[in-house]
Amino acid sequence: MSAGGEQGAAESAPKGASRAGRDLRAAITVGVGLGAVILVSLFTIRQLFVPVVAVAVAVSMYELAGALRRGAGINVTMVPALLGGQAVVWLAWPYERGGMLTAFVVTLLVCLIWRLKDGSEGYLRDVTASVFTVAYVAMFASFAVMLVAPEDGVYRVLAFLIGVVLSDTGGYAAGVFFGRHPMAPKISPKKSWEGFAGSLAAGMIGGALTVGLMLDGQWWQGVLFGAALVVTATTGDLVESLIKRDLGIKDMGTLLPGHGGLMDRMDSLLPSAVVAWLLLDLFVPA
Repeated sequence: MSAGGEQGAAESAPKGASRAGRDLRAAITVGVGLGAVILVSLFTIRQLFVPVVAVAVAVSMYELAGALRRGAGINVTMVPALLGGQAVVWLAWPYERGGMLTAFVVTLLVCLIWRLKDGSEGYLRDVTASVFTVAYVAMFASFAVMLVAPEDGVYRVLAFLIGVVLSDTGGYAAGVFFGRHPMAPKISPKKSWEGFAGSLAAGMIGGALTVGLMLDGQWWQGVLFGAALVVTATTGDLVESLIKRDLGIKDMGTLLPGHGGLMDRMDSLLPSAVVAWLLLDLFVPA
């Protein structure tokens, strides 16, 4: 499910697919399974959320690096990028922004040095892609880790996740049933403005409820929070669609039936984690 809503022709969809051209049964099963893993980590020992994020980051970075290699012949410096990405995530809990930023800068330096052994051809291209992979996946995801660090961190993470899920669900439903006007036809033809309106409605209502009831914030703060998550979730989905179009690929991977790769599910979550942390830190300081 994508934040902008999707609309497709049923007759061109594969067997078992929804009107949006997706195997909806497989997508829901995988989505529920991923959600269960996150909820178990949050409601047992909330620190377990950190390794869940770390695993997701490692898999997503591997998929993104593979897509860059397949689609454009770009070689990410995998060893320092993956290790550095893990450092970015794990240091975000105890040291927050300082730890995350330090790990990122050190990773950048190591990537610059690591790539020297392969010579000058494609050096700038490969190093730039390596830094982009760490920043786009690991650094963005580290904000989700910082969300869970305070005492009320479980509810902060839930507010973030519920906002993105409602954006996806509202956009999907509105796009399928009412979508008529393409939102970004050159990037993602199935997304519609009607779907975006559905995302906004669901996201703002969800934000008002989660921020107001779970975090003791004001309802209007929740509305702004929900609207901001819809914008970032939709933007994240469009950005990844543009990356895949540029690379000439359909999905980042094949790990999740009905979804593609794990990175295909992280697209809306990654930028939304940044905005969720910033707004909740402003509205309901720990």
